[in-house]
Amino acid sequence: MRIILLGPPGAGKGTQAKSISNKFSIPHVSTGDIFRKNISEKTPLGIEAKKHIDKGHLVPDELTIDIIKDRLNNEDCSNGFLLDGYPRTVNQAEVLETLLKEEGNRIDTALLIKVPREFILKRMTGRRVCLNCGASYHITFNPPERSGKCNLCGSIVVQRADDSEDTVSERLDIYDAQTQPLIKYYGDKNSLSVVDGTQAINSVFESICSILGAIKK
Repeated sequence: MRIILLGPPGAGKGTQAKSISNKFSIPHVSTGDIFRKNISEKTPLGIEAKKHIDKGHLVPDELTIDIIKDRLNNEDCSNGFLLDGYPRTVNQAEVLETLLKEEGNRIDTALLIKVPREFILKRMTGRRVCLNCGASYHITFNPPERSGKCNLCGSIVVQRADDSEDTVSERLDIYDAQTQPLIKYYGDKNSLSVVDGTQAINSVFESICSILGAIKK
């Protein structure tokens, strides 16, 4: 299966992507993971991407398209994949469609995890991360046992720069302006499936499995 996962920042795409990958035995291709790896290794791509990500902006198409082309040429993607974080613009979607057509393939579905803006703001601005071990917390849903301290190593937990309310709001504005048109793009092609992302994580996954199971048949 060849699946695209759509949804605003904070919709839980990463969590669901890993479960889908395991369930349907297809690689989870995350542009976010690829960029984070390059940022941590301070590669030229990582340095350039960080400039945009720190401001809450999308990484420019030319950078993103190049890494996706390279990744989809890997052997593990020959029988399918799950794209998480790409495409984010109609231009990227058209490039992907062209690439797949050249190989006689197509996208089976664009799966949208739909979540209201207010829900996302509460979810993302409440996230905290340990500076030392990277453990994640949430001030409402999963607070550390000691305020501001990691349960695992005792180090300070902080709000990441890209989880501040201003940055999250800007990311959502960019999503609305640039990525929302993808919903219409795939809807017009009858390739869009929609899941309610405000449900419990397990319920979201059950809904996804029902949709993908029907498509696979």
